[in-house]
Amino acid sequence: MKSFSELALPEELESALSAINFVEMTKIQTKAIPVLIEGRDLMVSAETGSGKTAAYSIPMIAELLKSDKKNGLILAPTRELAQQIAEFIKQLTGKIPNFQVTLLVGGQDIRKQFKQLQKKSRIVVATPGRLNDHLMRNTVQLNKTEIVVLDEGDRMLDMGFAPQLDQILKYVPKERQTSLFTATLPDKVVSLSKKYLRKPEKIIVGRGSLPVEAIKQSIVELEFKDKDDYILDELNKRSGAIIIFVKTKYRTDRLAKHLADYGHLVETIHGDRNQGQRNRAISKFKSGKVRILCATDVAARGIDVPQVEHVINFDIPTQDEDYVHRIGRTARNGAEGEAVTFVTPEEHRTWQILAKKYKIPGVELKTISRSAAKNDKKKRSGKKKSSRGGNESFADRFKRKSKSFSKKRRDSEDDEFSGRKKTKSKSKRFSRDDECSPKKKRAKSVRGSNGEDSPLRKKKKSTSGSSKKVSFKKKKTGSKTFKKSGGFKKSRAKQMSGRRSSKR
Repeated sequence: MKSFSELALPEELESALSAINFVEMTKIQTKAIPVLIEGRDLMVSAETGSGKTAAYSIPMIAELLKSDKKNGLILAPTRELAQQIAEFIKQLTGKIPNFQVTLLVGGQDIRKQFKQLQKKSRIVVATPGRLNDHLMRNTVQLNKTEIVVLDEGDRMLDMGFAPQLDQILKYVPKERQTSLFTATLPDKVVSLSKKYLRKPEKIIVGRGSLPVEAIKQSIVELEFKDKDDYILDELNKRSGAIIIFVKTKYRTDRLAKHLADYGHLVETIHGDRNQGQRNRAISKFKSGKVRILCATDVAARGIDVPQVEHVINFDIPTQDEDYVHRIGRTARNGAEGEAVTFVTPEEHRTWQILAKKYKIPGVELKTISRSAAKNDKKKRSGKKKSSRGGNESFADRFKRKSKSFSKKRRDSEDDEFSGRKKTKSKSKRFSRDDECSPKKKRAKSVRGSNGEDSPLRKKKKSTSGSSKKVSFKKKKTGSKTFKKSGGFKKSRAKQMSGRRSSKR
């Protein structure tokens, strides 16, 4: 069975397939469609771009056309993937009367979605978060949903949608057909299938969790600071549409600005862009108005642009599975493509693990001995000319400054908490009376030959007698201490009043 005409599909569906030039089935479609038409649960792992969307959409539409009492639900992890699925299904059902397809994703006006749901929706394509919002508002009904598809199940788990999936499937009848489609098949996906599927048939097509063989994979070993220069070289020597994957949203915007400064037409997609901005970016990229798309892993799944010839990993992905999905944006539906990954010295080990896991040929890194790596690290740290003369490494300079800072801190702590050990101080000391009037300076001590204080050292007596003097008493060591003569027992207010009267 190689062509769609051998499946005995409804006439409306057959004509829609021929209108979009769907004549021969791919490997995954040949194996999956008959199983789904029989109504059995299915778990599929196939390469990206192998035609998984058509593999579950065609049997779902065929089954819903047989009965008006059944509905279908397709869950996808990202908005872009959900939109792509909805667009494909609308192409197949556009000429079928009373066949409504509703898209429920975040970033769109929820009131417009309310109006769409008021119509009888035969197929709902949604992201788990937005569908859960509608279920909580009681604006969508899933009691007639007998066909459920979980697309990119591994990604939904990575994005933390497992609790939301549990909540959603409580509203779906237990007697249903459930299928799970993914490009990679880690252990967590197998456990997911056991939880939601009933004795599913397992199908692995192609290399399973490995990248498509038609993709030529290569690496560029470079320093992190050289990435901006090398990306320009890579773009100048390549033609056709290019997707550049970056790790963070900030660096995505920064790279797009850098490329635009050199005359490249660039659009960006990441989590901080609203749905309208995302749609415009993808539309421009698909139509060829812009040649380059800078994106985070949000775009690693769900962008089906056949003319993408190159994928550049500006940063190595955080999740290993995302590497397969990233480079899977090229070489779709049997075409050829190329993927390049920038690898810094700090990422050598990460890349070696990735290359071994996905059996990437011809991308082995140079083995570096420990001594060579240590010398290379010293070179990368660079040397800055020291103010003390000669060359001083960054590590030595940092150590020296740390010691200096620690010493200053210890000195300040001693000065503050240990009775002010520093003998030299620029601050002037005042007597207790002088604290009330800082402008009034204490007379300098003048000692005679006999070591006694001169009369200049003595304070004048107050005329009013309201405050008593504070005299000094000499110690043998020569240090000065205050001797209280009763004046401190009085309140502060009385002392101040006495001082004002003495001035008069």
